[in-house]
Amino acid sequence: MRTIALRLMYVGTAYHGWQVQKNAVTVAETLEHSLASVVGHPVKCTGAGRTDAGVHAETYIANFRTSSRIPCDRIPLAVNTRLPDDIVVVKATAVPGSCLKKEYTYRIYNSHIRNAFYVNRAWFYPKHLDETVMQRAASHFVGTHDFAAVRSVGTETRTTVRTVHYFNISRSGELIECRVCADGFLYNMVRAMVGTCVYAADGKFSPDDVPAILEGRNRTAAGPTVPAGGLYMTKLWYQEDVL
Repeated sequence: MRTIALRLMYVGTAYHGWQVQKNAVTVAETLEHSLASVVGHPVKCTGAGRTDAGVHAETYIANFRTSSRIPCDRIPLAVNTRLPDDIVVVKATAVPGSCLKKEYTYRIYNSHIRNAFYVNRAWFYPKHLDETVMQRAASHFVGTHDFAAVRSVGTETRTTVRTVHYFNISRSGELIECRVCADGFLYNMVRAMVGTCVYAADGKFSPDDVPAILEGRNRTAAGPTVPAGGLYMTKLWYQEDVL
């Protein structure tokens, strides 16, 4: 049996997240069915992390075990002919080491008039946001903290302490990008962090209140969980850079 790692990208609008569910169409289930038809046996895919319903991935890593001898360089083309257009396998190779850190990017379309091409691709927010204020708030998230204040109730976890390596806010015209990298993320953590930065820019509280919000560990003290359609998994780091 070989273990194969796949690098893929997907638009999550039509799916209820990555992980297989009993009564909902997911990315993992769709990929597993397509892989099974290529390798000739049932397949179980293990992903680099969960993405929620409607969340996208510009880069995602999943691995599976197979007895098939099909060469790795032929797997992407073979699988892609069986996948819907919104999921694409980019590369297949021997499985890399464990994931060291991940980057998510959240996109906000900040304009008085919405843009049809950003529907389900960025969060339309019509009130002007000052990205410099958002950055002041974002900077307080960097470091090792207890992130319970920006975690939604969901998957159980042993600890709510994580290390955020960077949280950078930038603007290009009407598009604001919130790019955050950490060793791991709690359920809805990125979307709640972005919501907190938006609340700071909107004057709901000072950006310098973020440390006290984190220390208080109270979810209701932070900003809202922003919509899923603006969130993308954009980068992953492994012990071996093979994908």
